[in-house]
Amino acid sequence: MISSPVIVTNLSFSLLLTPSSPSSSSPFLLLPPPSSSSSPFLLLPPSSSSSSPFLLLPPSSSSSSSPFLLLPPSSSSSSSPFLLLPPFFSSSSSSSSPFLLLPPSSPSPSSFFVLDFFFEEKQNLRFDVGIPGKKCGNIIFTAEELSNCRDIATMQLCANKLDKKDFFGKSDPFLVFYRSNEDGTFTICHKTEVIKNTLNPVWQPFTIPVRALCNGDYDRTVKVDVYDWDRNGSHDFIGEFTTSYREFSRGQSQFNVYEVKKRKEQGTLTALAIDFTASNGNPSQPTSLHYMSPYQMNAYAMALKAVGEIIQDYDSDKMFPAYGFGAKLPPDGKISHVFPLNSNSENPNCVGIEGVLEAYFQSLRTVQLYGPTNFAPVINQVARCAEDVTDGSQYFVLLMITDGVISDMVQTKEAVVNAAALPMSIIIVGVGPAEFDAMEELDGDEVRVSSKGRIAERDIVQFVPFRDYIDRQGNQVLSMARLAKDVLAEIPEQLLGFMKTRDIEPQPALPTSSTTTTAPLGLNNLCI
Repeated sequence: MISSPVIVTNLSFSLLLTPSSPSSSSPFLLLPPPSSSSSPFLLLPPSSSSSSPFLLLPPSSSSSSSPFLLLPPSSSSSSSPFLLLPPFFSSSSSSSSPFLLLPPSSPSPSSFFVLDFFFEEKQNLRFDVGIPGKKCGNIIFTAEELSNCRDIATMQLCANKLDKKDFFGKSDPFLVFYRSNEDGTFTICHKTEVIKNTLNPVWQPFTIPVRALCNGDYDRTVKVDVYDWDRNGSHDFIGEFTTSYREFSRGQSQFNVYEVKKRKEQGTLTALAIDFTASNGNPSQPTSLHYMSPYQMNAYAMALKAVGEIIQDYDSDKMFPAYGFGAKLPPDGKISHVFPLNSNSENPNCVGIEGVLEAYFQSLRTVQLYGPTNFAPVINQVARCAEDVTDGSQYFVLLMITDGVISDMVQTKEAVVNAAALPMSIIIVGVGPAEFDAMEELDGDEVRVSSKGRIAERDIVQFVPFRDYIDRQGNQVLSMARLAKDVLAEIPEQLLGFMKTRDIEPQPALPTSSTTTTAPLGLNNLCI
């Protein structure tokens, strides 16, 4: 049954009172450091509160613009420091210049803070970004006079059946809240924590001032984006919904349900598989195809780097699920034909081709090369992911590097015939001196692959023998460039062939700014 993913909210309210005198007579205590000025101050909360102290670290320099670091207690759920910026004193009056307390860093580069404005004073603000003396980009400031609204909203959100973004895992979703501005743009005002490896997340309750959410205008648009967190910062967009504070407020007595909509994003997802069978030779011996020489890369690493550095420019997130096959794994010596190179079965993604190479070398130190050389398990694993995304928004490329004869040719041909009906291509690089007749048969340039009376819908396999690209003059760069060119030559035609047979047309370009949404929306109705 196909159903749309939803966001559910439950909302409650409290009123922030600002009495003329504090309601509690218990002050915070700021204890001086025991020794030098580089030692931290201890900021003790009132006795009625938690006894765990904050650490107030003095700035690394004596400049008045250098920030203090306010570290939360060890018992706190957050280990990220707050930035306590000292005031920038004006010539007229320094006592009214406020300190700025900026929240801990988050996946979003935007910050939202409130600053008291005094009409009669000149208030100088200074913001430093990056390395002094180098151009590090631009800061965009959007200012708006805040209303006198003192309402505080406390809400909790959960989601059901979100889109699957991680190649072989699920998703690591988090939410970003945007307040709409007077000029029609949006500014980030809140971000939730990341919930790992789930399509049905439940986020922790959080509290936000209503004037930060909508400046006290209950009918102003509030936009919420749903992202899949990625370690390298290129978070995948899952979807969005819009609402208002007035609509949120209905959650006091009942749940609000929102349908997540998404902008269709087109891209290529690449998986890699490496042959760890014993026919490659003992990796500790120079005769092995897996030999890790301190002077040059082996054939597997050269092929990975040559093809990967080209194809990664077309990959959506530069996160590569990388697998090995045909090895015995520790600690029990079980044979596996699909094991993650990074040893993380929940998330086999590696960051960039360099991350794949690092995981590959690490696997050589821990697994035992064995056999047989089975291709079908890896092909079927990637095909299962491609089955979930047949709307043209993603195209899957599997790069396999192997040294020998395929042991499960019947099953492999069946897997290729099935995959030919999916948005998927297979690249095979053969290394070593063996004959690769079976690979040539899978290539299908002359005769299309068939299995059990079924002929492959498309030619999706490209095979090249690595030995044809070894430059006799030792020009490795030239050889690798030729290898990458020939390996990837058929991918564009294979991709277009799939799209044309299903009448899928390119989507309009997405807007360049992340603060506006102008692209057409489509319902995210993927059921996992």
